[in-house]
Parts: sequence; structure tokens; C-alpha cells
Amino acid sequence: MLFSIALLLLFVFLSLKGAPKEREEDAHVHGAGQIGVIAALALFGIDYFTSFYYATGEMMTALHPYGLQRWGYIATAVIATANIVFGLLYMYSLGIFNEGGGSYTASMRYLSPGISLVVAVVLIQDYVFTIVVSTLSGADQMLSILNMYNVNWIWHFLIGAVLASVTYYLTIRGRGESARVVFTLLGVFFFMTLTMLIGLIIAHEKGIPPVPYHQEIERVSLGRALYHLLTASMKGLVALSGLEAMSNGIQFVKNEDFALVRWGKKKLPQFRALWNFYSGKSGIGRLVQTSFLFYGGLTTLMLTTFAIRFNVFDGTLGKTLVGNLAHIGFGQFPGGVILFWVYQILAVAMLAAASMTAFQDLQATAWRDVAIGEIPEVVVYRNAQGTFTRSVTAGFIVALTIQLLVRGKTSAAVPYYGIGVFLPITAMGWAIRRHILKNYTGKVRIWGSLGATIAAVLAFLVFLGQIVGKWEEGGWVVLISFSVLILVAHALLISPIGYRSPQQIYRIVRQKARVQGAMATIVEWQSLKMQEYRYAILVAITHFLELFGVRRPVRFEPPPPAGDYTDALHEEESGIDILQPYLKDAVKIK
Repeated sequence: MLFSIALLLLFVFLSLKGAPKEREEDAHVHGAGQIGVIAALALFGIDYFTSFYYATGEMMTALHPYGLQRWGYIATAVIATANIVFGLLYMYSLGIFNEGGGSYTASMRYLSPGISLVVAVVLIQDYVFTIVVSTLSGADQMLSILNMYNVNWIWHFLIGAVLASVTYYLTIRGRGESARVVFTLLGVFFFMTLTMLIGLIIAHEKGIPPVPYHQEIERVSLGRALYHLLTASMKGLVALSGLEAMSNGIQFVKNEDFALVRWGKKKLPQFRALWNFYSGKSGIGRLVQTSFLFYGGLTTLMLTTFAIRFNVFDGTLGKTLVGNLAHIGFGQFPGGVILFWVYQILAVAMLAAASMTAFQDLQATAWRDVAIGEIPEVVVYRNAQGTFTRSVTAGFIVALTIQLLVRGKTSAAVPYYGIGVFLPITAMGWAIRRHILKNYTGKVRIWGSLGATIAAVLAFLVFLGQIVGKWEEGGWVVLISFSVLILVAHALLISPIGYRSPQQIYRIVRQKARVQGAMATIVEWQSLKMQEYRYAILVAITHFLELFGVRRPVRFEPPPPAGDYTDALHEEESGIDILQPYLKDAVKIK
């Protein structure tokens, strides 16, 4: 027992030593707590890292009732391939769209305002369901400690609601404090997972037998087996929202080289291309996304291997798949029961913390949505710590409501989570393709556009696969929910709520959101572009009604032209704001 306690104390000490501390001078950059590489790894990677606790369990649940668990290796290969392709796509995109906004900004610049609007509303849904799934998964892990995985749903809901409340509170407190807490949890998780892996290898070498499986195996046809394999592959891909999260949240990252890059440029100048790739805030984002390339495939392979070896899955012995493996692995050490309990409690805390990524991205997305006319202006409010508290609060309330509607059942929310993010990834792929075709020639143009096309097509196929693979669990409902969201979004845009004059845009971006520089100019350009789209819809509706003899003039004059994206940025670099010609009483922007 003393061995386990000493080991835990060492893990906590090392994690606390490495945790980031927000400097006073960083707390007021653009009115927001700007974060460095360690904090970015914690806040924008936590959702992805904690998929360890539920993604493989969901994947194997689609296979083992039919005796197909050994096909899990095929699903793992699909997951690993998708991680690498999409990870490389987003790492490249950060060099182009390094002011935040992710696929929302990319699609507005290279595709169309309509696609950008669809991306925006789909991402909002995905972020809310990230909160729901993460906190309910935390409840599952907590109940797993007591072998109560399948207890009354009320407990699942109550625990999930408490976990969501805690992370909501931490998010409101500011990014600096949130990052320190989350990184400490990640550090302890990393050390304990390595310890569990060693224990599982020891258990295998000892010849510990598999757990007897008492449930009757359902035999299925080859076609049905392939369908279950598709379902398993899609369920293991639920956490790729982390790629979009980092791309969207790059606006909150310091624009400086982190320590390793500074050292490399000085000591190993022959690798300058590598150091330049990881330079600045884009480099910090790319480092976070580099971990996404291999983490999903490696951890899924590890858990799949030992789940098959010891015949344990979600629900076995009243525990989750990870709970069962933790019980076996830590059981090989003196006082291992303490390690098991701490690891499960850690899982609860980390899964709750994963919702912080969603809260961060709700902030990054919501104020932009307000500027373009998709959300009422009252939602924009930023406190002294740089947090957009009203959008965070709204997301928290909606998440609690959904937790209640799904009766605390994680699997009931999973079909809605993870599906939406593949539409934005598809849009990002096509936007990158357009960018390469426009700006490059020769082999770079050929191979670059081919790679972007492959990524876009793969993302769209995964989007369809998510719906088909989760069809029997409610995946078909996603088609309805997406359609309703898109229609509502357009209805709001063409309503009086969606109208934005240059004065309103200036007030929202520069005064309420307190954003300056290139990021502010980009959002102003997007807002003007969306107003052009809004006006075009109103004109189209007017012409359509005229076909039936209804003549109603368009209520507003044509909006100011947005102009070209590149020209807008050049004006910003010259100290001229694109809204300045339309502002009568506004103070000149410095």
C-alpha cells in the first residue's frame, strides 16, 4: 500500500511541476488570457485524450455481442488512418487560417457564406454534445468504481450534471486557471496509464485467464458483420472534434515560439524548416495536433488488444472496458486497489474537464456568430478574465437539458456527438484544395490538391458512415436535427435579428468582444460577407413570391460590399479598418 501511495505522490508532484502558470502580462493580451504550448495542449487536447475512456469501449460494444471482437483490429486501423489524414490536413491549415475560426473561416473565404453558416451551426451542436457525452461518460466511470455501471438513470444524470457544473465554474474563472488544473490531471493520467500498461503486460505474462463471458453470442451473416464493423469504426472516431477545437481556438494562443523551437533554431539550424513549421502560435497549435496523429490509433490498439486478451468490455463485471483493464493492470502491484480507485476517480475528473474544450470553443464560435447575425447581440459579454460568460452559460444550460432528455444514458447521446464535426472537416478539405489551386503551381499544386481532395472525400464518407453506422441507435434522427438547425439558422439570419449594420459590427467586434488586429478584421469581413448573403436570400424570396403575384419590396438597401479577403487583410496591415468608411461617429481605430 505504501508503494502505491508513494507512486501517486510522485506522479502528482511531477505533474504539478510541469503545469503552466499564467503570467500577469499575458492576462491582458487582446483582453484575454493568452496561453502557451502546455496550456494549449491541456485545454484543446483534453477532449481528444479522454476519448481513451469511452471510444474503444463503444467500438467493442458494437462487436463483442456478436463474437466479432477480433475484428476490432480492422476498426483500429481505420481509426488510425483517419487520425493521420485529418491531423495532417489541420496542421497544414493552421499556416493559412492562423487567426482562429477553423473551418468556419476557411469555408467563408474559399467556399461560400451559406456553407460557412452550415458549418457554424453544426459546430455549435457538436460542442454542446461534447459537454453532454464527456460528463455522462465521467458519471459512467464513477459508477464503475462501485460496480454500478447499469444502475438507475437518475444517478447517471445527477453525477453528469454535477460534473458539468464544476467545469462550467472553472471555465468562467478563466483560461489560465483552467489550464493548470487540466494539465495536472493529464500528467497524472499519463503516468498512471503507463503503470497500468506495465501491469497488463505482467498479467499477460503470468497467464491470468480471460474473464468468463456468460452472455449468449448472437450469430450474424457476413453482411451484418460488416455493418457492425462499420459501426465500430465510426464509434471509435468520436473525438476528432479536437482538431477543429485547436484550429478554432488558435486566437487564444500566444504568438511566440515555445522553448523547444527556440532551442532548435539556436542549436540545430540545419533543421530550420522543421522549426519554422512549429514557430509562433501556428506552431503551438500544430504541436497539439501532432499528438492527434498517433494517439488515437495507439491507445485504441492497446485497449483492443487487452480487451480481447482478458475478454472484458463495457458492462463486464459491472465496469467499463477501461475500468476492467485498470482493475487487472493495477492489481499486479502492491496496494493496487488504491491505484485502481484513484485512476477511476481521475477518469471522472478528466472526462468532466474534457467539456472545457467545448466551453472554450463555444466562446470562440459564439461571438463570431453574433457578429455575422446568427445570434442576438445580447449574447456578447466578456468579463475581465477574457471569458465570454453568456455563451458559456447558454451552452451549459442546453447541455443539462439534453442530459435530462437522454435520461443520463451516454450511448443515447453518442449518435449526435462526433457526426457533426466531419462536415466541418469536409469543408476544411475543400477550402484547402481551393487555396492550393489558387496559390501554387507545378508538383506542389498537383500533389497538394490531391491530398486535400482525399481528406475532404474521406471526411464526407466518414460523415455518411457515422450516420449509417449509428442508424439503429438514432443516427437517422441526426439528418432531421441537421436539417432543422440549418433552416432555423437561415430563418434567424433573414429575420431582424440577423441584420448587422457596419456600426453594429464595429460595436460587437471592437467594443464588446474587445478584439483587435487581424482577427478583428477577418470577423468584420465575414460579417459583411454574411450580410451580402442575407440580402441575396431576401431578394430571392421576393422574386419567388412575385411568381405568385405577391409583390413586396426588399426592406433594406444593399449592404456595403465586403470586398476581397486578401485586400481586407492588407488594409488592416496598413492601419486602415475595412469598416472605417461606413462609420460616422466611431473613433478612428489605431
